[in-house]
Amino acid sequence: MSKKLKLKIVNMHCSSCAISIDFALEDIGVKSKTNYAKSETEVEFDEAKVSEKRLIEEIKKAGYQAVMI
Repeated sequence: MSKKLKLKIVNMHCSSCAISIDFALEDIGVKSKTNYAKSETEVEFDEAKVSEKRLIEEIKKAGYQAVMI
């Protein structure tokens, strides 16, 4: 079963940053749509495979901070 949520992204400077976040999340099987102008990402993921904590960790590995909204 998939879950959807929004995360506020900190330290995003350009649209390339948004693409980097989407690629990082895609690598772990998460569908995402990151919006640079709003500084947020909408994600859809399978809770049985990926935790909310892992989403935030992967975004951090890509060089950004994420906060649940």
